[in-house]
Amino acid sequence: MPTLPQLIEDDVQRLDETLREFNAQTDATTSLIIDKGGFLIAHHGDGEQFDLTTIGALASGAFMANQTIAELVNEKNFSSIYQQGEKFSMFVCNVDEHCLLAVIFFSQVGVGVVKFYANHAVKKIAQQLGIAGERNPGAGLDLSAMNVADPQSLFRKK
Repeated sequence: MPTLPQLIEDDVQRLDETLREFNAQTDATTSLIIDKGGFLIAHHGDGEQFDLTTIGALASGAFMANQTIAELVNEKNFSSIYQQGEKFSMFVCNVDEHCLLAVIFFSQVGVGVVKFYANHAVKKIAQQLGIAGERNPGAGLDLSAMNVADPQSLFRKK
């Protein structure tokens, strides 16, 4: 079952636009859209400073572990997680059934600002992913089934 709709250039541009606007509003260093399997879909900001592939995978794992904790304390879910550091902090929140928004920002920036603007960004991201999904329902990628060691099958003509 596909977890990520097929994205065309217009989708990617709109997602990038949303992340760029979000980063400007919050002074975020980097923002990422990741699927819940940890695969990086899009990012904006300082991608050189961080290993975004690994951060995406670990942020997704932390978020999913957080969902298990929610169940253990009789909560339906926890919609976000926040990690505070001395230099940088990270906020991860749910976008839709399949995706997350992860934000890396300087610790001096208040998490409240990030949460406030994340609400609007999440709606725009979910809307664009919904538009992409409606374009060709049932088509897309199940990133968790992808063989990262041999991605050639994804690029073959059918």
